[in-house]
Amino acid sequence: MIKNLKPALILSVMTILMFGFAYPLIIFAIAQIMPEKSIGSPVIVKERVVGFENIGQSFTEDNYFNGRPSAVDYNAASTGGSNKGPTNPEYLAQVQERIDTFLVHNPDIKREDVPSELVTASGSGIDPNITPDAAYIQIPRIANVRNIDEDKLKELVRDNIEKKDLGFLGIEKVNVLKLNLALDNLK
Repeated sequence: MIKNLKPALILSVMTILMFGFAYPLIIFAIAQIMPEKSIGSPVIVKERVVGFENIGQSFTEDNYFNGRPSAVDYNAASTGGSNKGPTNPEYLAQVQERIDTFLVHNPDIKREDVPSELVTASGSGIDPNITPDAAYIQIPRIANVRNIDEDKLKELVRDNIEKKDLGFLGIEKVNVLKLNLALDNLK
């Protein structure tokens, strides 16, 4: 029995040392080398943090681009999805309510044209990005509320599109916080 116990104890101690001490120290060292990435990439305006590049925020006013809904009320400390499946009646009612709300604020849009990411929460619950199509579809509402030419807003969206990683991975996206800050600075 001791013959079997000794390797198990050695493996346990090695695992504790590796994942309890070595791994956290390595991650801490990397964070010290790249501090701008380790604190969540804050977005600073006039020497004040207004949000974080990688954490979504609630924008529901008609004069701003809306982001994805959040299953965790944009709380980065408790990220996660709703864990409700696509046939769950409560989930379907919630999505339907979001669609109806979106259509009230965007009356020129047809129900079938509403982008899914504007009415469904992401898996993390704090996704800061939407697709360019989800941004473009909101332009008539914002142009009307802010009395800005739609072409100027289309150019603003185009200027804020983040290309695919390495040119081919993922999808093009628009960071909603950065887009809304650029919108506020639009002359």
